[in-house]
Amino acid sequence: MGHGSSRDEAQEDSADSSGSTTSRIQRLRQRLNRHRSHFRRLHRGSGSGSQLNKLLKEEDFAGIALLRLIGAEMRIKDKWLACVSLGEQTFRTAISDQTDQPVWNSEKKLLLERNGARVARISVFETNRLSKNNLIGYCEIDLYDFLTRDSDSDIDVYDLLDPTSAGGIVGKIRLSCSIEDPMETEKSFVQRILSVVDLDGSGNLSYAEFSNLIDAFGNQLAATKKEELFTAADENGDGVVSIEELAMLLAVQQEKDPLINCCPVCGETLHISDKLNAMIHLTLCFDEGTGNQIMSGGFLTDKQASNGWMFKVSEWAHYSSYEVGLRSGSSASHILVFDRRTKRLVEETIDAKIVLSMRAIYQSKVGLGLMDKGAKELLQSISEKQGRKMDSPESAKDIEKFISLFKDQLNLSEIKYPLEQFKTFNEFFVRELKPGARPITSAGCDDVAVCAADCRLMAFETAEDSMRFWIKGRKFSVQGLLGTEVCSDAFSSGSLVIFRLAPQDYHRFHVPVSGTIQKFVEIPGCLYTVNPIAVNSKYCNVFTENKRVVSTISTKEFGKVAFVAIGATMVGSINFSKIEGDYVNKGDEFGYFSFGGSTVICVFEKDTIKIDDDLLENSSRHLETLVSVGMQLGVSIKKR
Repeated sequence: MGHGSSRDEAQEDSADSSGSTTSRIQRLRQRLNRHRSHFRRLHRGSGSGSQLNKLLKEEDFAGIALLRLIGAEMRIKDKWLACVSLGEQTFRTAISDQTDQPVWNSEKKLLLERNGARVARISVFETNRLSKNNLIGYCEIDLYDFLTRDSDSDIDVYDLLDPTSAGGIVGKIRLSCSIEDPMETEKSFVQRILSVVDLDGSGNLSYAEFSNLIDAFGNQLAATKKEELFTAADENGDGVVSIEELAMLLAVQQEKDPLINCCPVCGETLHISDKLNAMIHLTLCFDEGTGNQIMSGGFLTDKQASNGWMFKVSEWAHYSSYEVGLRSGSSASHILVFDRRTKRLVEETIDAKIVLSMRAIYQSKVGLGLMDKGAKELLQSISEKQGRKMDSPESAKDIEKFISLFKDQLNLSEIKYPLEQFKTFNEFFVRELKPGARPITSAGCDDVAVCAADCRLMAFETAEDSMRFWIKGRKFSVQGLLGTEVCSDAFSSGSLVIFRLAPQDYHRFHVPVSGTIQKFVEIPGCLYTVNPIAVNSKYCNVFTENKRVVSTISTKEFGKVAFVAIGATMVGSINFSKIEGDYVNKGDEFGYFSFGGSTVICVFEKDTIKIDDDLLENSSRHLETLVSVGMQLGVSIKKR
């Protein structure tokens, strides 16, 4: 890979240098600089920065996948582009010609971790509109399936699924994928980097070529050392060695005394002691500079990558960098969440009119001032009226509209009863799931807490952390949340987990721990929205001012756990399926919310739970994690 590009450059150099007094070392440096300048132009939009900067432990490195999107067969003629999403990165191809058989021949190297993202989503968009491209089909592939295949595996063909209908197929996509294991990655890198000095493309290197390469890298290795290495590779003593032979020798030498101290493409100094990450950096970075058809990156989601130029300009403030993209999500019309199951970023879109109205109300003193002058009572009245409407037989016709609106986020096959059995919209909204639809992690171990809802989760070790990273209401406190009847010093200093349910979610909530229900305390209040726009407002205290029910669960492993079910705009009621004195096992159903978005907050006493690291890390980046009922939340650290 990259050999053809290197040979072309070699021929150009030979032609350009006729009669020139420029030294061979200078010409080599010029060639590497051309790689470097190309890389810098490409890297501004390559999105490989997070791959290059992330440090891995040896046990976490699974390999490097070379994914190549070849082309597709579609049902209509159009201009097409494809996106590949893996983990927190998305890449896209160029736009094809007007055709029903687009050809991209575009590739990307992807870093695979043992416990990291492994399922890549490939999305195909039509691009016949100026400001919006339409998702036509998608497929998902498990890159780990290619670990057991030969590196020269055949082309695979996948069905492109219709995002608008379950089971529909809109076309096929052709791709190839191969995985380099750690040894192959190191060997192939050395082969690629040495091809830069194979000026005549013969596949053999002279000692002079090898020596000049080391000098071009700026390495101060003694000439006797270079001779020793070269002699060891030149087994037949004819003065030349094949690139493969020399690559094998250098791969072994790199473990002892590395020859490359800085990246020849981007110029970054490499940490010699960290051989694995230096090798990963060089492999990914060098391929970016080869001039091959590399997918462009720098995107967070496939929606963002596919958007037309008008949208990109209008949203540039939100997406100009990775961190800005995450931090602005709570105030933008595009909220980013991290899907824990697929380990991929997901973009949730809110209607622009709704966003503007929520900002006007919740993020200004004037808006909240209007709320204080009667709008709260109006909001309460509207929510109650909407709740009654959703309980009426006429509301059943809205079920189909709701399913159409959230078709790509609903799994109808897991619903316990057929759709025709739901006589009102609320019956569908509080739907039960089939047994086993939500497996409970470590079901027999009470020292493992689990997620209480299908939701977007934020977790914090202390209330102070929650206010620093997420909750911006100036008057928020654990005591204000739980009320004086429930709150204690242990709760005030404890850990906080926020489960935010969106309308499309399964709206039954479950107990996160096993224990005995001690009490329920109803606290009257408002019905503000629980959207991040309101939660992040410094003028509003959503969680401590909204209507809520606080319950406490007494457990052996976690001490007392406070479970707070919070009402929100359009939520008709909060309903519990357990009573005081009931013993519950973690994962048991605890209750449900009627129509609308809503939130559950669990407060653990101080020093009783170690919340999972991935949840805390995402939360510290202002990033909600998409979780399901029964996923692990944390483990007990309570002293007995």
